[in-house]
Amino acid sequence: QAELVESGGGSVQAGGSLRLSCAASGHTTSIDCMAWFRIIQGQKREGVAAADPFGSSTYYADSVRGRFIVSLDRDKKRVYLQMNGLKPEDTAMYFCAARENYCYMDDYDNSVLYKYWGPGTQVTVSA
Repeated sequence: QAELVESGGGSVQAGGSLRLSCAASGHTTSIDCMAWFRIIQGQKREGVAAADPFGSSTYYADSVRGRFIVSLDRDKKRVYLQMNGLKPEDTAMYFCAARENYCYMDDYDNSVLYKYWGPGTQVTVSA
């Protein structure tokens, strides 16, 4: 079993930046993809970004592409989400997730495929 814990959430004004971090512990050698999801109040969970353990493939939702950057430090067992140009509509609870198979463009945002989840960290963007 692996455990995930997010950090770095908080409040920021529109146009600002935040960097989320997710630390993985426990049985992490079987993890082949790590991702960030978010739940905007009143909406369903949305896959935001994902990366394979080697960082060779990254995937982004259209809503964040060009503003967010996902990166993975396999040695330190961490995945990061650098969020730039934040908008009020980015306000959400953000979750780190990991799965024991590779993710691809057409399934990185399928939450059912992820086995491990962090408790989440709140991001609030004010206008």
